[in-house]
Amino acid sequence: MIKFLVKCRDSGVESVCALAIVALAVGLLPPAAIAWQVSQEPAHDHERYVARIQPVGQTDPVTHDADDPAIWIHPTNPEKSSIIGTDKEKAPGGGIHVFGLDGKKKQAITNVDRPNNVDVEYGLVLGGSARDIAVATERGKHRLRVFAIDTETGLLSDVTGQTDVFVGQTGEAREPMGISLYKRPSDGAIFAIVGRKTGPDGNYIWQYRLSDDGTGKVNATKVREFGRFSGTGEIEAIAVDDALGYVYYSDENFGIRKYHADPDHPDATTELAVFGREGFAEDREGIAIYARPDGTGYIICSDQRKGNSLYRIYKREGEPGKPHDHSHELKVISGGADSTDGIEAASAPLGGRFPKGVLIVMNSGARNFLLFDWRDVERAAPAAAAEVER
Repeated sequence: MIKFLVKCRDSGVESVCALAIVALAVGLLPPAAIAWQVSQEPAHDHERYVARIQPVGQTDPVTHDADDPAIWIHPTNPEKSSIIGTDKEKAPGGGIHVFGLDGKKKQAITNVDRPNNVDVEYGLVLGGSARDIAVATERGKHRLRVFAIDTETGLLSDVTGQTDVFVGQTGEAREPMGISLYKRPSDGAIFAIVGRKTGPDGNYIWQYRLSDDGTGKVNATKVREFGRFSGTGEIEAIAVDDALGYVYYSDENFGIRKYHADPDHPDATTELAVFGREGFAEDREGIAIYARPDGTGYIICSDQRKGNSLYRIYKREGEPGKPHDHSHELKVISGGADSTDGIEAASAPLGGRFPKGVLIVMNSGARNFLLFDWRDVERAAPAAAAEVER
């Protein structure tokens, strides 16, 4: 079958597919051999080449205000993996929700005071045993909330110790929002890299080492301040590439910034790249890393549009000889999610529904998270080109 994906500007669809019409007219192809998918796109350059894909699943709704998802991958049975999402509401309504890959809710931890973002890391030593953890920012309490993950059920238990963040700051500069966790390959140390509602250029982001307090609870110790800021909007979304050792964050009205994730790296304060400067119609919000074992993969950033957000995709590995050159936008996709904030991606096979991994996006209006089969992301049209498939 030949599939024609027609991109048009408000009208004139019939004039775009002359090739298919001719093929039908001269009898080269029967009508059943051609599938038509028309994408009616507005007449704006930044929307010309949007490939539309459909979610294959969605989670149950949270109670108030979905914000950010993370994924925990089961160590022996990937189909039993969990999605962990925040419900961004003041206590007692705010909470952390756990879903299966089927989208069904398995657990809801409430009385979390306005949790914003959440992330997962593997193998923090607590009480002499390695535990997987989920860590969320608790904006209303100016701290992190840390949960141990049961490796059989994927359910959470609170192990928060002393985790106050942005101590000494006042007002919105004290309120944590974005978070991503980093596990240093050299020694297994785990860090939380945390953003806030507002902050100064040069040290907007603070980084904390997570450790056992001696009783099986988790403490957070500040190890550095870093991070350029444009001065407009805010910085919320943060994503860490553990294997390559980089952290990315969205300066939402400016671009995507890149630094070393290791606080002890000799160039830890050096900004390595700024990309994603062009094309965005709305705020740069969620960031996710689709990481392959060979060092290749993708960086995904949401373009937060009401009713149908976009997801802009860049090379994880950069360009040949230029690992910090992420300027080339590979493709732009949409999937019908409303005003997407947080996103997550995983490249691990997760069973028959997600054999090449998954993309998870926040869907504001429905207060839930949409799940996309990564194979559909791969098959989506590249940027600046319509797609003709055989």
